[in-house]
Amino acid sequence: MGALLIVIYMAFVSLGLPDSLLGSVWPIMYKDLNVPMSRSGIIFMIVSFGTIVSSLNSDRLTKRFGSGKVTAVSVALTMIALLGNSLSHSFIELCFWAVPYGLGAGSVDATLNNYVALHYRSSHMSWLHCMWGIGASIGPFIMSWALKKNGNWHLGYRIISMIQLALTVILFVSLPKWKEKKNKEEEKATHIPLKDVVKIKGVLEIMLAFFCYCSIEQTTGLWASGWLVKIKGIDEVRASAFAALYFTGITIGRALSGFLAYRFDDRKMIRLGETIILSGLVCILQPRNEDLVLYGLVILGLGSAPIFPSLIHSIPSLFGKDRSQSIIGVQMASAYAGNITTPPLLGYVARYTGLGLFPYCLLVLAVLLIFLHERLCAITKEK
Repeated sequence: MGALLIVIYMAFVSLGLPDSLLGSVWPIMYKDLNVPMSRSGIIFMIVSFGTIVSSLNSDRLTKRFGSGKVTAVSVALTMIALLGNSLSHSFIELCFWAVPYGLGAGSVDATLNNYVALHYRSSHMSWLHCMWGIGASIGPFIMSWALKKNGNWHLGYRIISMIQLALTVILFVSLPKWKEKKNKEEEKATHIPLKDVVKIKGVLEIMLAFFCYCSIEQTTGLWASGWLVKIKGIDEVRASAFAALYFTGITIGRALSGFLAYRFDDRKMIRLGETIILSGLVCILQPRNEDLVLYGLVILGLGSAPIFPSLIHSIPSLFGKDRSQSIIGVQMASAYAGNITTPPLLGYVARYTGLGLFPYCLLVLAVLLIFLHERLCAITKEK
């Protein structure tokens, strides 16, 4: 394994560290800040809008500065934002630091994913996203340790900001390695305006497919536990544990997907994931067996695992290496749009109908995902 690939693996672990922090520590933070618990949604929206803006501009930035510099500066932005959080004592301050965090996170996400799609095989894409899942799992443990040490969430943010600082230094030191990997297709790449990107055959389908997939992931993460308690009558502790296992299923599934990717191409990996997702939903939708419902969430996570990395990795081969950064930037923006629309929309509808719609919402999204992927295959003449 090359030195640069090791750095990229480290980057994915480090980038996952802060992603689950706010949700894990907010029950303590909102009391300290003396704001309603619902205010976390405002911070989440600011971060999400920042990621959308930076994702849409990732091709322009990468063309001008190169993937290495964009990644290093983006990680530096997230480090500054996390350090800012560690020094914050008001909700307004957290909102302010959410801006650089969103801009940094979106840009590095789109840039790194495109770089890996261009230069490494599909198995590495799966393993790298597995590393992100590991980082996202470790983050709350670091925060938990900080809270136990002195009851202060500021310390948790400060520790993770220092980890990001170390990564920033490593990324700047490794800049010459990024230039060595640059190829002719990347040099020919130009910024494609959004209105022209969406006119490329197949781009609209892959954007909507990403919207559907990320809607499934975020909706499950937000509402699975509540649905298990309110609708299925399952104990809160058990429901929370199995809802968390959905993401464990994704992480384990991506580790396994890396090995399967040696045998199957991106198209087959996506179809395999879709089949497993439908199997998990069949388990979740059956009315009587409580254990089958719970393990259905784990199966749903395993099925979700290969879809995100395989969809991204397929972009250069489907649309060309010279256009991949523009398309992946739009693709990631569509993913973030799914994150911030579908889960709250279901929550709004559930105020009037209850959470019983939760599994049916996932089923509709899964069917749409399958339809859009098959249409993409037809448009790009994959057989």
